[in-house]
Amino acid sequence: MTAPAIQQPSYLLANLKADWTIKPLLQRCQELVKVIDDYPAKELHLVFPWLVESIFGSLDGAIVGWNLQFMHTRMNEYNVVMDFLDPSGPMMKLVYKLQAEDYKYDIPISYLPGPVKASIQEGVLPDCLLFHNKVHFPMSGLLTLNPFEYYMFNFASSLIAPKNYPPGQQGSCSDSAYFVLVDAYLKHFLPTEGNVPPSPFSDTRGTVAPPAPRPPSVPYVGYGVHSTSLLKRHISHQPSVNADPAAQEIWRSETLLQVFVEMWLHHYSLEMYQKLQSPQVKEPFSPTEEHILVVRLLVKHLHAFSNSLKQEQTSSPSTHSHASPLEEFKRVVVQRFVQQKLYVFLQHCFGHWPLDASFRAVLETWLSYIQPWRYTGEKNPQADVQNRTVPEKWASFVQENLLMYTKLFQGFLNRAMRTDLVNAKNALMVFRVAKVFAQPNLSEMIQKGEQLFLEPEHVLHHRQARVFLTPAHGGSFLSSRQPAGTDTVFKVKSHVYSLEGQDCQYKQMFGSELRTVVLKLVQIIAQARQTAKRISDHSAEVAANNSFLSWFSMSSTDTSYTFSGGEADDMGECVKKTHEFLDKALDYLCQIFRLNSGQLSQLMANLASTEDDGGSKQLPDCIQTENGFVLTDLGRMQIINGLRRFEVEYQGDPELQPIRSYENAQLVRLLFRVSSFFNDRLGDHMEALCARQDFLGCVGRHCLKGSSAAQERRRRSPVPRQARGCPQRPRVTLRALASYRTLLTLLLLYLLLASLSFGILSSSALILLLGLLYELLLILFADKPKAQ
Repeated sequence: MTAPAIQQPSYLLANLKADWTIKPLLQRCQELVKVIDDYPAKELHLVFPWLVESIFGSLDGAIVGWNLQFMHTRMNEYNVVMDFLDPSGPMMKLVYKLQAEDYKYDIPISYLPGPVKASIQEGVLPDCLLFHNKVHFPMSGLLTLNPFEYYMFNFASSLIAPKNYPPGQQGSCSDSAYFVLVDAYLKHFLPTEGNVPPSPFSDTRGTVAPPAPRPPSVPYVGYGVHSTSLLKRHISHQPSVNADPAAQEIWRSETLLQVFVEMWLHHYSLEMYQKLQSPQVKEPFSPTEEHILVVRLLVKHLHAFSNSLKQEQTSSPSTHSHASPLEEFKRVVVQRFVQQKLYVFLQHCFGHWPLDASFRAVLETWLSYIQPWRYTGEKNPQADVQNRTVPEKWASFVQENLLMYTKLFQGFLNRAMRTDLVNAKNALMVFRVAKVFAQPNLSEMIQKGEQLFLEPEHVLHHRQARVFLTPAHGGSFLSSRQPAGTDTVFKVKSHVYSLEGQDCQYKQMFGSELRTVVLKLVQIIAQARQTAKRISDHSAEVAANNSFLSWFSMSSTDTSYTFSGGEADDMGECVKKTHEFLDKALDYLCQIFRLNSGQLSQLMANLASTEDDGGSKQLPDCIQTENGFVLTDLGRMQIINGLRRFEVEYQGDPELQPIRSYENAQLVRLLFRVSSFFNDRLGDHMEALCARQDFLGCVGRHCLKGSSAAQERRRRSPVPRQARGCPQRPRVTLRALASYRTLLTLLLLYLLLASLSFGILSSSALILLLGLLYELLLILFADKPKAQ
């Protein structure tokens, strides 16, 4: 009797696999809907893992699946996929059908985030309920999940799994199927209005059993506390605990959030982050811009979810005991589940993300988290958002997330000082941060939080004895609350110590040390404004002088700021935006840190006078060494912001440099052969001529060794002396005659002399004579300063 029952699912799976490769997506989904409706859970059990992998791809990236990150609304399959994977669609119906029968599925531990994997491999419980009672001892290397956990785990993993996508495809954005599905799942399982819709299926006991929560007797080992052997509880000792009936209403909500947070944020621990400061340590995980955008979506929804808590629940602690599990979950969701992991995740991104405009995604995620008041759903008639005062009720959030404001702001300052602020996109990021922190009342809240943290320890001695713990400590979020006697000082200190350790050295955001850094940034911003103005003037000048013969002047050495056509127009628009962003950023920084307007005006005047005096023509700040010039930190900043620059020149043999676009290639090669012939035959005579100390020797050195000005530029080059090669022997150089500009000049001279009735030979002799006189004048005027 049992044999046919076992064979039937295999037969069903084989048919589905065969159809998967030949039938279009629409037909496959229609058949899957019928299969899910018609077949019992016992037969769908073996189909489920294969179906999940076929949709979301394999965990190792070998199977791409439906490629949800690259499926957009303009594609024909988009609506079919969205209907099938909808929170109330057929796929979720299959999940609930299997959930009711209590089936289990395995996930290799090797695909878990680094800190979680390391903790389990050491036999220590991770700091998340999701992994409790899921790993068996002795270690099997597998994580046993129920159908809902398995589905959400694969869905979340598909965002970060390595995949080889077809060439030419772009990363997903806010209209991709994956991004929209994340939003749909968040709104369904973490609703801002009403309750989570119940499951359409139930088991024989009348309810779908949620995962068992961790008992209070088993402590967490999180990255906020330095664990000892006394705190560690090995997986072999995990007790079997019955589910709390009060938690059944929201277990899917909690599971969804834990899976998303663990898979998207928990890739770093504080210990791992500290090790990463060493350049020898390879970065364990690098998030993509797409990953960051999804994290921002999660942050924004969690703020909206938390802010939808009923007013009486937030105002009166006595009503907490009467709150529904969903309302209680809203009250603690951000602090208990997200804060720690998001802080370390953002801290890592601030320190390791490239110094380019793609950092905007990270920046906006951070700014979304530290502005929960933007997601209250309240309609404010005020038009000017910047002038809105941050309500006083958010002071507790600011204080209990103090490091999110102060430590990450310091991290942003370090990035901004190393960024090219002449770029409009980078200037926009500085403006965005300054605008957010300049909101009325916010800086006062941050200062109050710092004062509470810096309150002397002896003030707390008369209160009940406590230990600073991470928010994850203390049992289930439904049963563990802060003691009634816990005050604001304790909360702030607990927050800082849990994220930075008991021995952290806190640097005040409004202290003298950081104020000095802000003043440096203000100076860099002011210098960037001056540079933007100079670039704007230069590009306008080039556009105005653009003519039919401009292509003959391509030998100009100043190509760094030369633009043509539409590029000049685009640059003008970008410079205009840069000015606007940097001007407003300066105003906001002065408001935040109460900078003296007189000092700021004096700084601007000094910078303006420096530019007027030709400061931009000077070399960057350097130190003279035996190997040449070495840039200082100030010199690097001057180069980054375009304030000063080296005259970059070809350092090799001038005769062997690449043929330029303003040269005739055939003439360059021909003249090189002619020069080589003369240099080989007359090399000794030229050396003897240059060695003479009379006027002829001076002429020879000038014509056969190059000008003293060029030698001086090479001497002041930042290229080490060893890289410049040996001094060149005296030689004849005819390459200048291959330049189109030189040829045009000679042609015009011949035409002019021909109009004056000069012949070819007489014209050539006159031109040579004029050239010789010109060179003699250069020699006389070059030697005159030396004689003085």
